[in-house]
Amino acid sequence: MSDHNNRGPRSAFARMIVRGFGRWQRRKAMDQLEALDDRQLWDIGLSRNDIPRAVEGLFRDK
Repeated sequence: MSDHNNRGPRSAFARMIVRGFGRWQRRKAMDQLEALDDRQLWDIGLSRNDIPRAVEGLFRDK
């Protein structure tokens, strides 16, 4: 078996881990922002409705 054949599963596994970690980070950011009261959100320029879009903006691929 060549070295090239062993890369596929490890690469797929690594991508799966990275995606899972990204989802965990997004969820943690959402939870932290949702825990703020409306005044705190206003102080940082967000409304409750802005939270999902703001979090996705933080984690968007550049």
